[in-house]
Amino acid sequence: MEPDELSPEPVLNLPELLQRVDHDSALLREVIGLCKVEIPRHISMLREAVAEADVKNIQESGHTLKGMLLHLAATRAAAAAGRLEQLGRSGDTTTLRSAVAIFESEVARLMTELEACMANIRP
Repeated sequence: MEPDELSPEPVLNLPELLQRVDHDSALLREVIGLCKVEIPRHISMLREAVAEADVKNIQESGHTLKGMLLHLAATRAAAAAGRLEQLGRSGDTTTLRSAVAIFESEVARLMTELEACMANIRP
């Protein structure tokens, strides 16, 4: 499955995210800053779970990341995280590495979008 097959949605639905923060640029900056710290931290925990074939923690990491990404209006990355959650729940590790690669690709795209967004937010 290629990243473009995950969802027809944009990498970051900025209008939706802006609505969620009530068009408050300071709050938007804070939310993005927090995500730029927390998402990599959770990805690190996911990688550790994958390395150990710990399906319970893969499921939990996927679930946590999916929730964070949905709140951030990042549907594509959230769908990829949801796939990881499903694989962890089912115990299916056969496609796990490719699912992680797709997820990390989506997150990399998202981080690029977040950087661009941060550069355009007026203080």
